[in-house]
Amino acid sequence: MRQRILALADQLADHGHGELVEGVLRHLVAIGQTTRERSDWAFLDGTLSDIRDGLSVFCPHRYRRKVGVVGSARVPPETAVYQQAVDLSRQLAASGFEVITGAGGGVMEAANRGAGQDKSYGLNIHLPFEFAANRYIDPQSKLVVFRYFFTRKHFLLRESDALVAMPGGVGTLDELFEALTLIQTAKTVPIPVVLLAPAGDDYWQRWKSYMVKSVEERGMVSPADARIYDQVDSVEAAVGVIRRFYRVFHRCHFLGGERLQLLLHGAPTDEQLKGINHLFSDLLLEGAIESFTHRSEQGMVPGLQFQFDHRCMGRLYGLIHHLNHLPLSRGTRLEHPEQHQ
Repeated sequence: MRQRILALADQLADHGHGELVEGVLRHLVAIGQTTRERSDWAFLDGTLSDIRDGLSVFCPHRYRRKVGVVGSARVPPETAVYQQAVDLSRQLAASGFEVITGAGGGVMEAANRGAGQDKSYGLNIHLPFEFAANRYIDPQSKLVVFRYFFTRKHFLLRESDALVAMPGGVGTLDELFEALTLIQTAKTVPIPVVLLAPAGDDYWQRWKSYMVKSVEERGMVSPADARIYDQVDSVEAAVGVIRRFYRVFHRCHFLGGERLQLLLHGAPTDEQLKGINHLFSDLLLEGAIESFTHRSEQGMVPGLQFQFDHRCMGRLYGLIHHLNHLPLSRGTRLEHPEQHQ
């Protein structure tokens, strides 16, 4: 056993991120010194297996933005919600995006059906009862079967550049609240979160009423956090929200301490930057919002950087919204928000 372990460790010796690999191995040693319970090591093995399987599916496809779609597994094909999910994913795929679902029936099946196998990913999960993946996902290259819900939700949010939540039950609301919590606490980068239901369906109005009366009015969340999500009743509006979110804004980096960098598809003028500082000074812990240039494999990328007050995530969405409406010239980058490059 000792020789097999040493041989496996030796395969990582020339890894490009040796210090991180060493850290992972040190954590494993520390766990081994903490517990010898078989159930603890089975849990660790299952978690790492989930991560391995998820990375093997998604790593080759990071060049294109993906939209997570969540909703009830129980809605039948003849319902308006099912048909709207089909249309949503069809339009997303036509716009160049790919779609991630939980691989089940109902809204999940409809979303994969609309996108087609070439642009569909499924995050299935082992359950005590049968939960087979729907037939609109390629089981060889686009399907992951997870052991744990927490690793499944992690990959849904880690690999999704937007989330569309449609009417659903406890699982759907769990996924939505997970996304809102991680965004609000800066544990994941800002992405557009869209609440979608057919016109005349009051599912999300009731949810928002609960959030306002039972949570917001008691001061348990900031009213500004409502900027994190958009409620719409048409597919065109949902796709528009997602495309506009990446018109100028490209992605962001949370650096050490409170430093935040926003990478952009175009650089604001000096006058526009002055206006940004005037409108969004409440985002700052100190200093000012400054222009900078980020060097990447795709070349030099313009951006903004500042000391960010993490309690102001809703206002950060306001800044992103403001940037995306700046009258910048429409270059290739601005024409293709679905591309990561």
